[in-house]
Amino acid sequence: VLFLFLCPTNMKLIGLTGGIACGKSTVSNMFREHNLPIIDADVVAREVVEPGTPTYYKIIDRFGKDFLEEQPPSSSLPPIDRKKLGARVFGNESERKALTAITSPVIRNEMLRQIVMHFLRGTQVVILDVPLLIESGLDKFCSKVVVVSVPEDVQLDRLMNRDKSEKEYAMNQIKSQLPLEIKKKKADVIIDNSGSLENTKQQIDDFVHQILPGTLSVLFSYRNILISSLLLLFAVTIRSRL
Repeated sequence: VLFLFLCPTNMKLIGLTGGIACGKSTVSNMFREHNLPIIDADVVAREVVEPGTPTYYKIIDRFGKDFLEEQPPSSSLPPIDRKKLGARVFGNESERKALTAITSPVIRNEMLRQIVMHFLRGTQVVILDVPLLIESGLDKFCSKVVVVSVPEDVQLDRLMNRDKSEKEYAMNQIKSQLPLEIKKKKADVIIDNSGSLENTKQQIDDFVHQILPGTLSVLFSYRNILISSLLLLFAVTIRSRL
């Protein structure tokens, strides 16, 4: 309990999201250049299905072993081929819901664990990088929501070039997500990533300067924590003498 009192209570959780192929990963890396910790939902999603984890076996039980990568005979636990599995559930609502029911609770719990650890360490600002931030309702727990945006024609062109996909398939991928315009309405900050990297970086720099607490704010935060800790210590001491 005392450790909780020693930690700043004004941690800012910044939600980062955007449409497919809008450059969210680029923006996330720019935040990282400012030494801001990133909790990346995609990274967590890969970690929780690693061979040997409970989620790994649940996916095999539900979807079979056809979605495992080919491994040499010496490898006892081949990893899940996430691309194959993704292709299986894409466009199939019942299959998608089945996979989501298996993975989402585990991903949420791991992200929550990381958030709590940052809180206990006294981290001032944490970036929550989640593609489905708004769809999952996690935006409600964020101090600010940042949406990375580009015009639809730019988004389509980038997606086709990135995945070497046909126009119709790329359009279906875009339409399968919550429309970018709806995400932008939920945003506190919109990052226009349709220009140069320098332009995007300037937008990130400006935003970071707004959210990082000033020296005076940090000092007041720790002053309040110190006072609370001393009061708690005093109360414990008095009680032990009664």
